[in-house]
Amino acid sequence: MGAKVLMDPNAGGKVQALNAGRIEPGPRGLPNPGQTVRKGEVLAYVASSAAPIERSNQAAQLAELRAAKALADKRLARLQELSDTVPRKEIEAVESESASLSARIAAVGGGLSSREALVAPVSGVIASANVVAGQVVDARELVFEIVDPTRLRIEALAFDAAVATNIGGATVAVGEQRIPLAFIGASRSLREQALPLAFRAQGAALDQLAVGQPVRVFVQTKDKVKGIAVPVAALMKNPANQTVVWVKTGPERFEPRPVRTEPLDGVNAAVTSGLTSGDRVATQGATLINQVR
Repeated sequence: MGAKVLMDPNAGGKVQALNAGRIEPGPRGLPNPGQTVRKGEVLAYVASSAAPIERSNQAAQLAELRAAKALADKRLARLQELSDTVPRKEIEAVESESASLSARIAAVGGGLSSREALVAPVSGVIASANVVAGQVVDARELVFEIVDPTRLRIEALAFDAAVATNIGGATVAVGEQRIPLAFIGASRSLREQALPLAFRAQGAALDQLAVGQPVRVFVQTKDKVKGIAVPVAALMKNPANQTVVWVKTGPERFEPRPVRTEPLDGVNAAVTSGLTSGDRVATQGATLINQVR
C-alpha cells in the first residue's frame, strides 16, 4: 500500500521563532541541511524588531529610570554621611529604592537589545533550513526541522478498515532491502476515504529515506495460507491470460503450469495450486522463456 515517511515525534522536532525579528547566525553559523546538531545547541538568534514608537517609548522610560537612579544614589550618599543622626530605616529605604531602580533599568535595557536564541530541541540531523542571515521572520515561522534518520515513522493508507485489526507484520521497501516495521496503531478518522496506519521504523538503512518521501509498505495479515513461495518475477501470463510458471522438466525443456497465487510479502507470492513438491521453477529469465513459441 502507498505510504510516506514522517518524522518520529519523539526523535525529531521543529525550531520556530516565538517573536518576529531578524535572523542572526549562531556560534557555529547557520546550520546546513544534513548537518548533525545536539540537543540544546544554539542554532541561530532572532533579534527582536519592535516598532519605532515602541522602541522610543522604551528609550524614554529607560532615560527616566536612569535619572531617578542618579537622584537615589545621591540621596543615599548624603544619608550615609549623616548616618549618626539619620534613622537607619531611612537609609535602608533609599538603598532598596536604588536597587529596585537598577533592576528596572536592566530589565528595560535588556528588552531593547534582547535577542531570542533558537535552540535545538533534540539531537539529530538538520532536515530543512528555511532562513539566511538577515532574513526577517514572523512569530511561529518554521526555521529549522531536525530528524533522527535512524528513527522514522511510516504512515500508510488502508482503504479497507478491517486491515487495521489483522496486521501480523509489515515491511517497507528501501532499494533492494526490506526493513521490518512495528505497527503502532490506526487512526480513528478517515483521510481521503482511507484509514491512516502508523508504523515505526528503525535501522541504518533508513538513511536513504527523507521526510515526506513516498514509499511502498507491504503488510502481512495474521491469516495463514498453505502454498509454495516463489518470486513474483517467476509469474507470467499465457495467451489465455492465465497466471503460469515455467517448470523445468528436462535439459533445456520447460513447460508452463497454470497456478493460483496469493500475495505474500511483495517480493514473493504463495502458489496455492498448480505446483507439487520437487518442481523446479524458473525464477530468473522467465520472461525470455515466455517469449519462446
